[in-house]
Amino acid sequence: MNKITQPDCIFCKIANGEIPSSTIYEDDDFKVILDINPASKGHAIIIPKNHGADLYELSQEDAGKIMGVAQKCAVAMKKALHCDGLNVLQNNGEIAGQTVFHLHVHLIPRYKGDTVNINWTHGEAEDAQKLAEEIRQAF
Repeated sequence: MNKITQPDCIFCKIANGEIPSSTIYEDDDFKVILDINPASKGHAIIIPKNHGADLYELSQEDAGKIMGVAQKCAVAMKKALHCDGLNVLQNNGEIAGQTVFHLHVHLIPRYKGDTVNINWTHGEAEDAQKLAEEIRQAF
């Protein structure tokens, strides 16, 4: 199957081997590389070989497979790195912290005493039933 790529996308170029990377895992659909600006030792990113700017554009097929890749890599990372935990993080849109507009999933190993800060402040409570109904209507 031909992969969908964007010619000016750096992650498409990395996924297709046009730009070298420190690859920890690869299959027909994904490449997992060490992040060049790691939040912690072993920070990796999962890059689909099909281009989609974000979760809204990712194919359902790739969406269905990506968590399996994350789990497989997490197990190997825990074994190799002896990390105490791991964050799985994925940002959609600039306001959410996305800086490269090719969907990717961060695997951030966590270690006791590390200084990684993935935090948010708690917002005000919403009317959960009303909000749930609004979202259900969007399907």
